[in-house]
Parts: sequence; structure tokens; C-alpha cells
Amino acid sequence: MHYYTWCYILPLVPSHNKDAMDVDIVKLKKDKRQQLLVEKIEQTPFITDESLADYFQVSIQTIRLDRLELAIPELRERIKSVAKNQWNETVKSLPLEEVIGDIIDLELDQRAISTMTIQPEQVFSRNKIARGHHLFAQANSLAVAVINDELALTRKSDITFKRQVKLGEQVVAKAQVLEAQTTGITMVEVNSYVKNELVFSGKFQMYRTSDKKESKR
Repeated sequence: MHYYTWCYILPLVPSHNKDAMDVDIVKLKKDKRQQLLVEKIEQTPFITDESLADYFQVSIQTIRLDRLELAIPELRERIKSVAKNQWNETVKSLPLEEVIGDIIDLELDQRAISTMTIQPEQVFSRNKIARGHHLFAQANSLAVAVINDELALTRKSDITFKRQVKLGEQVVAKAQVLEAQTTGITMVEVNSYVKNELVFSGKFQMYRTSDKKESKR
């Protein structure tokens, strides 16, 4: 009786090669994403981490890690940096640090924009809804800041809260200077938005020491 032993030799590929290949692919995707992330933030410096996560279809944590590796500051710090460089010497009516919110655009006696992300200390503890006086303060201080005068005071305001604002939401306030009603009085309209939804509106009568037309000369 004869016994036969069959031997099968299977070509084996070391598993670490596949892993290395996967790592290279992931690294390539990450490098490309980070390159595009830099370009995106340069184009829109005030874009949020949430919007970046949606844009690149990754988690917010991934975006934050990318920013950390690239030494890109968070949105609030980017806004502060721009404001300090561009408008610290422009705002005449009050120190820039006294503006509630962060100014991201300003043209004296014309228009201004500020942003404010609702923080835990600004909401009611039970329902996490922002206290109304914070929205008013953002709008009112922006109405003061946009006046091209060393003294600007709120004489009268007519305000409406359109909807509740919640913890973590970013409020974008937009001020528009209207024509002066009488000498020394300028009307400023401020509308505040959360993701393009109107949440607050107000008209402010601002007292100033000089006439608006004279201040342009």
C-alpha cells in the first residue's frame, strides 16, 4: 500500500504591505483635505468648524484636529485677530473691547457686522435659551460702534425679538445707518440672524455730537 502526501504551497503576501498601502492612501486624502482646508479658510475666514465639516463630509473633531496640525486658530480667535488689525483704530465711539460680539465688517456711518456665539453664561439654565438682553446688547453696541463720532449715545430704541436663540448658536448682527432725522440724531437699523433666519430686529435713535453730513467732510 502506498501513501501519498500532497503539499500545497500558497503564496503569502505579508499583511503589513496592505496596511502600509492603506496608510499611504489615507495620508494622501488627509494631505489633500488639509490643503483644501487652508484654501477654504483663506477664501472665507469666518467659516465655522460645523460648516467646514459639512463641506468636507467629515466630523467636526476631524476638522479641529486638522486645524491643530495646521496651526489654524479657531473661528473666534480668527475674528479677534482681524478685528484688532483692522478696526481697533477705526471705531471712535467706544473701545473695541466694549463692543458685544466680534466685529467682522465696518464702514463708519454706513454699515457694520458683528458675530456672537451664545455661551453657557448667556442662557437660562433650565432651557438653554439666550437671555434677551444679550441680543439687545450686541445690536445696541454695534449701533454705537458704527457711528463716526467720539460720542454716540442711544436716545431711543424700538426692538422686536423674532424667535428664541439657543446655546451654541451664532448670531450675526447687521447694522445699517439710515439718513439723519434731525441735527445730532442718526437712525441705525440692526437685524440679527441665525443661519439667515431673522431672530432680532431693532431701530436705534443715536445721539451724536456732530451732524452726520458734517462728519463726512
